[in-house]
Amino acid sequence: MTAAAPPALAVTGATKRFGAVLALDDVDLAVHHGEVLALLGDNGAGKSTLIACLSGVLRLDAGTMRMDGKEVDVTSPTSARAHGIETVYQDLALFDNLDPAANFFAGREIAGPRWLPRGLRYMRRGAMAGVTADVLNRLQVGIPDGRASVGLMSGGQRQAIAVARAAIFASRVVILDEPTAALGLRESRRVLDLIRRLRDEGRAVIVISHAMDHVIEMADRAAIMRRGRKVGEVTPHADNRQRIVSLIVGGDG
Repeated sequence: MTAAAPPALAVTGATKRFGAVLALDDVDLAVHHGEVLALLGDNGAGKSTLIACLSGVLRLDAGTMRMDGKEVDVTSPTSARAHGIETVYQDLALFDNLDPAANFFAGREIAGPRWLPRGLRYMRRGAMAGVTADVLNRLQVGIPDGRASVGLMSGGQRQAIAVARAAIFASRVVILDEPTAALGLRESRRVLDLIRRLRDEGRAVIVISHAMDHVIEMADRAAIMRRGRKVGEVTPHADNRQRIVSLIVGGDG
């Protein structure tokens, strides 16, 4: 990460209302290439609303988004993906009856030959399987049988597949919503290692997590939200644990 480089993604003055409820109140947030930013806060703090706006699920009522210093208008999840933003939600959105390659390219299948009309092209299953295997190998994701349905895989393997799928298409930012929730120690460790590899490849990573130990281990910065506002930023470190908790619960005044 170069100090002079603009953030991979920055939002300023993010504001969102749901009727009389002010869900986001003038929030500024930025994440750089090659950085893991943890987004922390209790339920109702505004984390999920902010992520939904960054990923195009919701539209901001006010505020500006910039990517690499250039203003962008993210109007839908398709628009977010076109700008290089991929989001992995807690439900993972995987098709249990399909193998990893089919899940990776669902809705984005590689078809050919290009000179044929779209309706006459055939899916290049070998090419999709090859790209999937290369990505899983590069990110050191261990899948015993790449042809097995993901519904037969463990929770950690499924999470890793969802994150790796995002890594294929996210040229700039990967957003992860509670990526280690409901995972055991060994599977959580693998997912944390995968997040670090995404960072090392130059991705900007935003992670929502309630697991403080994981935040301290993987994140470069932590932004804390409370009641729709960003109330502080802290460098995640064991010595700062109490400071983070105080910001989350409002114990600092």
